[in-house]
Amino acid sequence: MELLKLKRHNQITIPQSLCKKLNISVGDYVEIDTQDSQIILRPVKMIHPDQEYFYTKEWQKGESEADRDIAKGDMLGPFDTADECVKALENEKI
Repeated sequence: MELLKLKRHNQITIPQSLCKKLNISVGDYVEIDTQDSQIILRPVKMIHPDQEYFYTKEWQKGESEADRDIAKGDMLGPFDTADECVKALENEKI
């Protein structure tokens, strides 16, 4: 158990060991609640778990590559049918 001191403006500092354990860092949100005479802090993710993949470095790198390809016109389509799309993909050298 850690001992924290209430600072000016009622601020506390969460120890680094707890931040690592809870996977929280500067800029993250926590919600605060009380239960009996206890204060409860819970990490809150502002991004829905189903959307977390979009914010990964790998996904964002792919998004940047796609944006560059689109800007250069280096893409296939548009297609009028799914068959046209499949044929173009089959003929494309990847």
